Amino acid sequence: MIELYNSFSNTYIEAGCDEVGRGCLAGPVVAAAVIVNKNFKQNLVNDSKTLNFKIRQNLDLYIRENAVDFAIAELSPEFIDEHNILNASLHAMHLALDQLKTRPELILVDGNRFHPYNYIPHHCIIKGDSKYLSIAAASILAKNYRDNLMIKLHNEFPEYGWNTNFGYCTKTHQKALKKYGPNIHHRKSFRLEYDVEI
Repeated sequence: MIELYNSFSNTYIEAGCDEVGRGCLAGPVVAAAVIVNKNFKQNLVNDSKTLNFKIRQNLDLYIRENAVDFAIAELSPEFIDEHNILNASLHAMHLALDQLKTRPELILVDGNRFHPYNYIPHHCIIKGDSKYLSIAAASILAKNYRDNLMIKLHNEFPEYGWNTNFGYCTKTHQKALKKYGPNIHHRKSFRLEYDVEI
């Protein structure tokens, strides 16, 4: 496992931000912000996409107990449809930052886009969740939160297979959309009709 950087600046209080659910057809977009310090150990913390469900669930508790501060925010499919997924993703990061009790002095963002936040400097980092601990921790909290939410929604709408695809565009999800159509949790501004072999 590649060792992640604990800090970008070694000087400022840094908040790492990441989001999950941008490419989904259903469910909210979720973002997290996490502040760690030099005492925060990597353990298995890494880009959430490289970790299995059980490891992520265990790391979730470690992050919550050992981070200096953390926060999670979500925005609904309705907000996504009204403002587009990019703006919704960035706004969700702002909402997560709003909830931090510790004010960051530098914001590290996974990806290449961000809207300035409260006059705090920010730095966009491509694949930042595989480079910096704070961003990786944010990716884990956001993914766990969203996956658990989609599993709950699966109990309400089991035909779409959200307990395994979590709202992403899989063949199971596509076939269910062809058969049942979208429901209240689908993003109406996304392309929801697919030609698939049934």
